[in-house]
Amino acid sequence: MDTDQAVPLGPGVHWVGALDPGLREFDVILKTANGTTYNAYCVRGSAGVAVIDTVKAEYADTFFAHLEQVARYDELTAIVLNHLEPDHTGALPELMRRAPQARLYISVKAQMMLKALLKSEALAYTPVGTGDTVSLGDRTLRFLNTPYLHWPDTQCTWLEEEGMLFSGDVFGCHFCDARLFNDRVGDFRFSFEYYYAHIMRPFREYVRDALDLIEPLELKLIAPAHGPILRDAPRAYVQRYRQLAAPQLHNEADRDKTLIVFYISSYGNTARMAQAVRDGAEEIDGVRASLYDLQGGEVTPFVDLIEEADGLAFGTPTINGDAVKPIWDLLSSLAVVKVSEKLGAAFGSYGWSGEGVNMVEDRLRGLKLRVPVKGVRVKLIPTEDELEKCRELGRELARHLTGRITRRVIDMAELLKEPSHAQG
Repeated sequence: MDTDQAVPLGPGVHWVGALDPGLREFDVILKTANGTTYNAYCVRGSAGVAVIDTVKAEYADTFFAHLEQVARYDELTAIVLNHLEPDHTGALPELMRRAPQARLYISVKAQMMLKALLKSEALAYTPVGTGDTVSLGDRTLRFLNTPYLHWPDTQCTWLEEEGMLFSGDVFGCHFCDARLFNDRVGDFRFSFEYYYAHIMRPFREYVRDALDLIEPLELKLIAPAHGPILRDAPRAYVQRYRQLAAPQLHNEADRDKTLIVFYISSYGNTARMAQAVRDGAEEIDGVRASLYDLQGGEVTPFVDLIEEADGLAFGTPTINGDAVKPIWDLLSSLAVVKVSEKLGAAFGSYGWSGEGVNMVEDRLRGLKLRVPVKGVRVKLIPTEDELEKCRELGRELARHLTGRITRRVIDMAELLKEPSHAQG
């Protein structure tokens, strides 16, 4: 396929995007083994022409060359932005300069982002939501509000008469192949799943909401902002998103709340504390607690468990004034799942200083977990009284999970104590 030319998707509908085969990393967190595409589209109707999304600024010349093959700038009546990230809006300022008569359509939540993007308050645009339409004469663009996929501003645009969904980042992937269409390109299944896991998975409840809007459509083609255009069996990709957005694991006792206790232990002391936390939690009806030693393997397999769990407790020794690496590795993996509003806690044994527990608590708060119970720190070998504190930590976490929170009695003398990081 000649991607030096605009590529027809159907009568009067063209791909006018750009290929970036040399890209190897996107937004820091994503690897791109064979680059990506910046997909933009042009739709011609009897009474107007619309451009849907643009490209990264470095590829603006390619975008304009493609656009000029299928439309004059004075014909443009609408510019639709499904998403305002720079890889979709890099050519927007120049496009608006060349086609000042074209009306700009963005989602309601995109308004402040647009002003920041163009550094101007004097902008003519129309905010749109689900059900709003733009007429191109014999063709109608209908908007679907799909927030947080993966920015708050994202939307999809439905070309009603042709059954084409311009889906933005939804159903996209970083996969560059000049043949463009999913029935022509190489095997991109890994890229499709990888993209979902790193971009969409943290927002899976919003994915489900978006699918509720998309599934009733009579889809003939899905045109995403990145990767192959899905003209062969487009509904299969919608179904795959539904599967990926569903709960990954079945809880045999759906009535129970789940607490997962992760730990790593140098000399067995934090391990004993972890067992006590687990045992305490199990004393509370309606809670099932699980125990996992991070020394036993990779952290990646735990991500599905964490996504479905209600509460997470992390046990770590303090070594060189820090929590240990397997704990940080596990915490860093939480970026790909939604953990906000889950319950979190930390505990651990230490030899010289005990900063590790406080550091983990701070990280949990940074991830927006609730940390309602102060962690337990024990110097060296836990006594029976200290193990009882760990059991009580487990009980308190379980009470929070089940809504049986005990009223706290605050010791003012304890509040006034300065935190100690002295060696000892």
